[in-house]
Amino acid sequence: MSGIDLDDFGSLVERPDAGVRRDSQERWQKLVRPAGGLGKPAELADWLAAVRGEVPTGPIAAPRALIFAADHGVASLEVSARKAGTATELVKAVLDGTAPASVLARQYGAHVDVIDMALDCDPSELPDYVTAHRVRRGSGRIDIEDALTREEAEQAFRVGMTVADEQADSGTDLVLLGDLSVGGTTPAAVLIAALCGTDASVVTGRGSGIDDLAWMRKCAAIRDALRRARPVLGDQLALLAAVGGADFAAMTGFLLQAAVRKLPVVLDGVVSAACALVAQRIAFRAPDWWLAGHASGEPGQAKALDRISLEPLLDQGVHLGGAAGSLLALPLLQAAAALSAELPYPAEKPDPEPEKDAEDTEDTEDAEEAKEAKDPEEAEPQAKAETEPAPQPEADPAS
Repeated sequence: MSGIDLDDFGSLVERPDAGVRRDSQERWQKLVRPAGGLGKPAELADWLAAVRGEVPTGPIAAPRALIFAADHGVASLEVSARKAGTATELVKAVLDGTAPASVLARQYGAHVDVIDMALDCDPSELPDYVTAHRVRRGSGRIDIEDALTREEAEQAFRVGMTVADEQADSGTDLVLLGDLSVGGTTPAAVLIAALCGTDASVVTGRGSGIDDLAWMRKCAAIRDALRRARPVLGDQLALLAAVGGADFAAMTGFLLQAAVRKLPVVLDGVVSAACALVAQRIAFRAPDWWLAGHASGEPGQAKALDRISLEPLLDQGVHLGGAAGSLLALPLLQAAAALSAELPYPAEKPDPEPEKDAEDTEDTEDAEEAKEAKDPEEAEPQAKAETEPAPQPEADPAS
């Protein structure tokens, strides 16, 4: 497998059309009074117009939730409320339609795809279309070993790029990004702490609902993994291989290629925020194509979003993962698109003729009366000239 040149993304990723965004903003000034009356929905409509390159923007017709799934070796340290290697159960709930993400997707008209990158189960337990892109089974314990080899990290990164191309080519117009894993918030915190230059305690959250003892174990694992991450900060693929995982590498590749293909993405929780932070280091314009769906309450997510200048759309205390938070933001985006598409644009009315002042009217009437009084005197000499016979010349006496 040939190496991936990450520098290419810096030139391939363009910014959304700023001119279209300005046109959308100016359009709202004529559509809505008072100005700014629609607040955040109007701002979101401006963003949708810019990423789609059209004013007004049309409705969101084909949203899709993409969930990258994996198990993480660091979960064996009991840093999660769930047992290590059990992410498959979470995936099966999505496939059965009983997971929160499945319910929300049905409610809002979105399709859901699960992509197995490194689940710790036999592939026969899941449908072939779910396991088609699997890179490996589980990942290494990042506090003492690499999560992946360099080759596996590149393979997973390419999977993400391929998925982005498939979605763009199939007509998906908005992606709700998510993840399903056991132990995934630990490598997410390591990546964020390494890239933001913070200590482990600053980014260590409660994840799936751990107690104080589990939090201390998690903080220690993040601290140890940070020592392994810092030497490879300049090489993002090496960083993802050392302290990330196959799902992290795939989501990073997806986010970058989605930005290349001008496909808008809504981020979910701390895992997608960590991947976005890595992607932003590769292509600084890429975050212009993303939105943060919600605030999950994880300190690492807040740190990452602040670094890439994204403000969460919602803060409802949701921290389930699995694209539940990004899906909850979908109705707000649908409302913004519908308002832009369906509010009637006011017709241009011709300017009325200016009304004459009373003084101007009186002056005009006086002038007309004066003209009528003067005209007969001017016409009388002319009438006489026409009726009187012309004088005859006198006869010459000599003749």
